[in-house]
Amino acid sequence: MRIAGVDEAGRGPALGPMVMAVAVVDSEDESRLLELGARDSKMVPEPERERLYPLLQESLLEYQTLHIQPDEMDTLMDRLSLNEIEAMKIGSLLNSLSIKPQIVFVDSPDPVADYFSTRIYHYLTFKTKIVSEHKADVNYPVVSAASILAKVQRDRSIKELQSAFSVFGDIGSGYSHDERTISFIEQYIKLHKTLPSCARKKWATNVRLMDARFQTKLG
Repeated sequence: MRIAGVDEAGRGPALGPMVMAVAVVDSEDESRLLELGARDSKMVPEPERERLYPLLQESLLEYQTLHIQPDEMDTLMDRLSLNEIEAMKIGSLLNSLSIKPQIVFVDSPDPVADYFSTRIYHYLTFKTKIVSEHKADVNYPVVSAASILAKVQRDRSIKELQSAFSVFGDIGSGYSHDERTISFIEQYIKLHKTLPSCARKKWATNVRLMDARFQTKLG
């Protein structure tokens, strides 16, 4: 049986893309991913993720990734929830596979995990079984593999952004809890009176920083 795992990296940051990945493997070979060291990417240090990246690629029957850039995310959020956007993009990823899996394991962002399966089915063009669970990236090695693929590509995207925006200092990880990221956004707004192109303009953190800057100026 061919199975697939789907996961994302960068769902909630203020900067950079959300990267989604699907990994496909024969079910009898899934243990090989575990032997290589596939785990939830949040549990794997960056150097180890980079080491695992090509090894996982070689061990999979197929994999696909998809980057949702901030401008596309902003446009989609005019009419869709973040969960619906993610489900739609998972559908696109699965439809793009040349090797169609019989079962797809997905890390669910919905409070009720099964609801996310229903969302995904709406976007599929082939028949498969969707198993949507919380912590699927921990419980299924094939989802862990997808998690690492997505995280490595997300990290590389952030490094490219750092090079592009280096004149403004360290952009950090792109997450709202990162003081470097907040400082970068504040400095950029101060100089340009707008958010950088790599920022998600509808994110609460960025809206707050813009509001704070212009309210201060008015005051």
